[in-house]
Amino acid sequence: MSRLESKVALVTGASSGIGARIALQLARDGAVVAVNYYPGTEADAADVVAAIESGGGTAAAFAADVTDSKQCEALVAAVVESFGALDVLVNNAGITRDGLIVRMSDADWAAVISTNLTGVFYCTRAAGKVMMKARTGAIVNVASVIGLVGNAGQANYAAAKAGVLALTKTTARELASRGVRANAVAPGFIETAMTAKLPEAVREAARQTIAMRTFGSPDDVAVAVAFLASDEARYITGQTLAIDGGMTFT
Repeated sequence: MSRLESKVALVTGASSGIGARIALQLARDGAVVAVNYYPGTEADAADVVAAIESGGGTAAAFAADVTDSKQCEALVAAVVESFGALDVLVNNAGITRDGLIVRMSDADWAAVISTNLTGVFYCTRAAGKVMMKARTGAIVNVASVIGLVGNAGQANYAAAKAGVLALTKTTARELASRGVRANAVAPGFIETAMTAKLPEAVREAARQTIAMRTFGSPDDVAVAVAFLASDEARYITGQTLAIDGGMTFT
């Protein structure tokens, strides 16, 4: 029996990048996967669903903007209506709007905080109600090592991801008595479309900050999320797992 057999998992921002890899991994581990996508990226979400189904898994795509609390409530309700339960929530949706603090616009600050932090709160609140009633569930938040150490040019992103880490701990404390766990992963430099665009000089400088001297892959993040979502991690809650090749030691 696969470790996530019979589990229903919702992954936000799962139409591409790390979110897509997480969705695929959860499906490989036996979960039925709800692939959330931002309105307008239907084609990408459909590709993820098709990939899961071609591997023998079950999945469906669900549109929702995580910055809208009503859409988050409707998203969770739609998943429960479609699959009969919600056992795993992976809060992955996120954006970047980089810029130095003194030049950062109000809009860029607000957009990142709204998506990367408030969206996690909205989805956790909606899913938490379902999980607490069922007296079981696992929430895994995708944070970042930037939330641990900060980064020049990413004040909004760092603040949001640090907030996610604190929110994870609070969620773990509040929901533990109802059998619901909450943990976070903090990826470092991961090979994605975003990091591929970096100049080689920047990439090399980044490698020098990593003990293993190499970037990770989206699958490195996905397998860690799958573990934390599974019953194999039944006695782990309120923790942050850095997936960074030794960029940070916390």
